[in-house]
Amino acid sequence: MSFEMLGLLAILLMFVLMFLRVPIAISMTLPGILGILYLRGPVALESAIESITWTQSFSYTFSTVPMFMLMGELLFISGISTDLFDTFRKWFGNFKGGLATSTIGASALFAAASGSSVASTGTMGVIAHKEMQRSGYSDKFSSGTIAAGGTLGILIPPSGAFIIYGILTEQSIGKLLIAGIIPGIVLTLLFIFTILITVKFQPQLAPDMNMKYSWKEKLVALKSTLWILVLFAIVIGGMYAGWFSPTEAAGVGAAVSVILAMAKRKLNLKSLITALERTLRSTGFLFAIIIGAFILNYFLALTGLPKYLASLITSLDVPWWVVMLLILAMYFVLGCVMDSLAMIVITMPIIVPIIQALGFDLIWFGVWIVVIIELALITPPVGMNCFVLKGAVPDLRLEDIFKGALRFVVPIIVMLVLLVLFPNMALWLPNHM
Repeated sequence: MSFEMLGLLAILLMFVLMFLRVPIAISMTLPGILGILYLRGPVALESAIESITWTQSFSYTFSTVPMFMLMGELLFISGISTDLFDTFRKWFGNFKGGLATSTIGASALFAAASGSSVASTGTMGVIAHKEMQRSGYSDKFSSGTIAAGGTLGILIPPSGAFIIYGILTEQSIGKLLIAGIIPGIVLTLLFIFTILITVKFQPQLAPDMNMKYSWKEKLVALKSTLWILVLFAIVIGGMYAGWFSPTEAAGVGAAVSVILAMAKRKLNLKSLITALERTLRSTGFLFAIIIGAFILNYFLALTGLPKYLASLITSLDVPWWVVMLLILAMYFVLGCVMDSLAMIVITMPIIVPIIQALGFDLIWFGVWIVVIIELALITPPVGMNCFVLKGAVPDLRLEDIFKGALRFVVPIIVMLVLLVLFPNMALWLPNHM
């Protein structure tokens, strides 16, 4: 049996284990361990596991992950998400579809602090759905808006997806985070445009509102957004200006979040312990998956499968855009059976050599991949954001959430096309760091 065939069998075994509901970390680690044992023997296996586990667990770059997660948890405790939605509601609530627009705006700003689509969806789901339901919004429309807004959590920095991608592909995490700013803003505007078009042609989905606030009330409400903007300026602006490395920026962000929570009188010993517990649990889950991915990737490198597939695809007599469409189709299918993190860690060893052979910039490709993952987060059958929203708001029907989210597939696809046509949308800011 050829080495490449062994690599394919390992990937097949991984998918079988996933379908059997074996945890993702084990599903990736077991085929890697068996493969290394078969090819190199127990001594090499022991050496590989020891080296990979030690190197990745004690990676200075990896400390970025728990710090940004802690920052998001502390901001959640501070109640900033409620304040953000209230601010946007006062500014835009009186317009047709204004509450849906407010949900997208609040989700975008919350994304600038949380770095997680799951956190953004769950947090905004409880707040925004009650308000839209009370105002007579369609459940499909409101839930779809919340699920779509949550996807911005992995595109607008700080983004956990960019950090994991940067570690796996050995790209600058700072540049990846900066690269998500302009696409994040553009996609937010595309979501808002989608809402405006929807209520224009289906006015029954969002009834007319009668919310009138004075300019004084609107200006006072802006205080909550200033906290996020200041935090964003310190963390992301500090990286852009070269004041902080990504790891240092994450630490500074967590420290500023502690100060913010204390200033809002929301931080006590119990809430601090809760934030730390959630951060540790999430970080442990991520580290287990990433270590498992590196073990599997080590075995795949031994088989030569990634290089073989890259040479096979690049030798095909087809235009580059056909290859990109095939990659898009592959991620669309994978998104039906696994979550976003699993897609990144499993596919990067195979996809990156192909992208490099085609001559594409890996920073640009990182943004493109994250936008594709946003698509997977709201499409059935495993649209993670939709399930998170169902868990946060049990009275919503999962069928309605998926149907409502499908209209936001269009702006995400438009975003993918724009990134291909105008790659500088993702590369301009990183190139000027």
